[in-house]
Amino acid sequence: MPASPAEHAPDGSAGIAAYDVAVLGAGPAGLAASTAAARAGARTALVDLAARVGGQYWRHREGDSGAGHHHWPALRGLRDAAGGHDRLDFLPGLAVWHVERTPGGFTVHATAAQETAGRQAREIRCRALVVATGAYDRQLPFPGWTLPGVYTAGGTQALLKGHGVTVGQRVAVAGTGPFLLPVATALARAGATVAGVFEAGSPAGFRRHPAAIAGRPGPLIEGAGYLATLARHRIPYRTRTTVVAAHGTDRVTAVTVARLDADWRVLPGTGQRLDCDAVAVGYGFTPQIEIPLQLGCATRLDADGSLVAAAGEDQRGSVPGVYLAGEVCGVGGAVLALVEGELAGLHAAWTTAGTRPRARALARLTRRRSALRAFAAGLHDAFPVRPGWMSWLAQDTQVCRCEEVSVAEVRRAVTELGATDARTVKLLARPGMGLCQGRVCGYATACLAASLRDQGGAPGEEDLRGLAARPVAQPVTLGQLAGQ
Repeated sequence: MPASPAEHAPDGSAGIAAYDVAVLGAGPAGLAASTAAARAGARTALVDLAARVGGQYWRHREGDSGAGHHHWPALRGLRDAAGGHDRLDFLPGLAVWHVERTPGGFTVHATAAQETAGRQAREIRCRALVVATGAYDRQLPFPGWTLPGVYTAGGTQALLKGHGVTVGQRVAVAGTGPFLLPVATALARAGATVAGVFEAGSPAGFRRHPAAIAGRPGPLIEGAGYLATLARHRIPYRTRTTVVAAHGTDRVTAVTVARLDADWRVLPGTGQRLDCDAVAVGYGFTPQIEIPLQLGCATRLDADGSLVAAAGEDQRGSVPGVYLAGEVCGVGGAVLALVEGELAGLHAAWTTAGTRPRARALARLTRRRSALRAFAAGLHDAFPVRPGWMSWLAQDTQVCRCEEVSVAEVRRAVTELGATDARTVKLLARPGMGLCQGRVCGYATACLAASLRDQGGAPGEEDLRGLAARPVAQPVTLGQLAGQ
């Protein structure tokens, strides 16, 4: 894939590139968007922090054959198409920290994350922008979750895919949602002992959506394959059960697993101590919407309680020239991201290069998107996060690990200092002011603040936006700012 953007600078200045379309994120949505836009005649830049395309979903090592990766032929096809297209430049190793609107479109500000990216553009100008920045693990705190050895489910999978490393020898997998199954089976295949998969919810809830199931049986077949692998390795799979505490001094040595009621409150007398040296925990995903928020895009609450950027039928955001694809506009999986990405790329090229998409292709993609979104909505309904998880917490449980803010400090900010929303809690007690800038603790802080304020209420858009909006999306030094 060509990677020499400086030659496209309108004024010949090094470090500045100009394109019709810039796509942020090289996962399924971004790859689909960039190849669709380039094929439609738009000069396109695909920007990503990693050295290779694929994103978190297709994270892989150099020379990876694709064994064990889902939908690998789709990646190979998109990668080959992108690499052979002269209208598409892949710009790896760039961390996008800010995007601003300009009279001619947008300017993407990025810093080189690696030495190999030192000669690449740090300012990318474009007429249309496709945001496909994906999502990251949604975490819920519990006593002991800050111990070394407690990993996110996505982080566990990333270490396996990217480096072939298991997070421990004996691993407990806990949380909610179908993503727990591929994590557990991948660990087992890599040689780790999986102490159990502890699903806080119940997959039986998916039976309430027969039409969505009929429209997409593939994931159910995949799920049956995962369960067969668990049975082959004699890995227990328990529903309405999760890890409610981790134990150890220098690292995790055991966890407490307990049964939950329908609201996720611990059933008395069901706690069981389980020896392990690592825990993989995941409660769904949080869309990464810093860039849409920087640009002023409208948001909405999705079915899973996440704050997402609102996209129209053509994947356009509320800001002209901004298109949204993949998890940023609702967590729905890689196949949905591919469809949304293609739609976003086609429409972005239409507004910049003037290539009108074929009506038949748009109709096909739109129908496919509707079926996939219905399936995703069914999953969200079957695997919700219930508010009873807050009953697991002790007053000294850390909510924000960066700033070491406890449950008691969050409670005091609301009940004694008068905080009325999550952003005020952040200002008074400092959760979300550390290195992760609220990515890890933001959802939990918003839930706690809303529950204390409204006597058990759920967080609204403003609560979540207060910990999701970041004027600087990625760490940047003062020296780099001065250089730009």
